[in-house]
Amino acid sequence: MNDLFYDLDRSSPVPLYFQVARQIEQAIEGGKLPPGSRLDNEIHLADQLGLSRPTMRRAIQQLVDKGLLVRKRGVGTQVVHGQVTRPVELTSLHDDLVQSGQHPATQVLLHEMDGAADDVAGSLAIAPGTPVLHLRRLRTSGGEPLAVLENWLPAPYTDLTLEALTERGMYQLLRSRGVGMRVARQRIGARRGNAEECSLLDERRGAPLLTMERTTHDDSGRVVEYGRHVYRASRYAFEVTLVDR
Repeated sequence: MNDLFYDLDRSSPVPLYFQVARQIEQAIEGGKLPPGSRLDNEIHLADQLGLSRPTMRRAIQQLVDKGLLVRKRGVGTQVVHGQVTRPVELTSLHDDLVQSGQHPATQVLLHEMDGAADDVAGSLAIAPGTPVLHLRRLRTSGGEPLAVLENWLPAPYTDLTLEALTERGMYQLLRSRGVGMRVARQRIGARRGNAEECSLLDERRGAPLLTMERTTHDDSGRVVEYGRHVYRASRYAFEVTLVDR
């Protein structure tokens, strides 16, 4: 571990805990500490670096709060998967994870037919009360929860099965049926998570979550799906490329 730390500047106005945390973070981002790596215990690290134990503990806690490290009873402190950066394009989270070499998994929390509420009906361009397939899924990667995905699908897509949605991404299933997703209206925001969301995402109660609301249209302009998703801000980010025209 000593080779991960360099130039701790004790005369700098930058706190030592922040310097240590930043250097561990750079080691994770650079691949020197791949997912699953164990760190020496905080007491040993503090002694090695000549730091107080509270300083070392604060540095580790900062990285735990960012989702880069996790404390496991009987195992110690380990590196977890780094933050997922997702381009804002007409793709699904499942597709983005697969393309980045990760292994997504899905737990279907809700799969039921329901009458469309007014707001859902407006987004799907159907009459209120029209039967829709209401889905709620927990998406994980490497055993770590990333997002809670809630979607409503109109006919003729209400026959997507729970089993198929567990094994494959929703967009993947729709494309396999010849649906061409062409354009989407999307809104990205942030808010505090409620108790259920934070429990599912393994975050402390009231933790900040990223939100995304999306209405997707196919080649003919017909609405394919409407979704409201929440993502762990500690593990997830949206990336936008800006072009000067």
